[in-house]
Amino acid sequence: MSTTLRFDDVADEESIRSHRGGPTWEIARHFPNQGDWTEQEFLKLTDERHIEFNDGCLEFLPLPTKSHQDLLLYVCVALLGFVRDNNLGRVYTSGYRIKLREGNIREPDVLFVAHNRTLTEQFSQGADLVIEIVSPGRENRERDLITKREDYASAGVPEYWIVDPESTTISVLTLKGAAYRVHGEFKAGDMANSLLLPGFTINVTDCFAAAQ
Repeated sequence: MSTTLRFDDVADEESIRSHRGGPTWEIARHFPNQGDWTEQEFLKLTDERHIEFNDGCLEFLPLPTKSHQDLLLYVCVALLGFVRDNNLGRVYTSGYRIKLREGNIREPDVLFVAHNRTLTEQFSQGADLVIEIVSPGRENRERDLITKREDYASAGVPEYWIVDPESTTISVLTLKGAAYRVHGEFKAGDMANSLLLPGFTINVTDCFAAAQ
């Protein structure tokens, strides 16, 4: 006789994590148990989180908070204005993906793509500058500070900005060979600046004040 695992039978459903070779529990958590579906839920089949694809695995990102969105809009508006004024390309926010290589699709918070990039309706083939706003939690910090740093570098993304609300710093990483080097770690009172886009700067104090 087979036994069906139900999440309401588990004391702490968040302790059930997916791993390579096992079921994708995070998706199951967002849907009703068999027998409890409504027609509306069937027709929607929408997920409540951002999802990225990495070598056959799904990675689940938290929904943006108010402060996260405030920071995203601040840096996006600044970058968009600069790019448009100088006719450099296009700027997109989270929701439009980039394909870094076969089997690796990411969804950065903000990305800049120059005119010569190949764009489809689903994703851009690479990017020229990406910005990630770090979400709280060990797993999220590790993803943005370590995993994505390696992914973006291996894909040849020339510049990676990390906006970190926990340390209230903006780190600007530029590609040198196959790895990033730190161009600058900017804090309150500084102007974070780009090597890729000379003249593009962000006031660190004003940036984090936007999320207050």
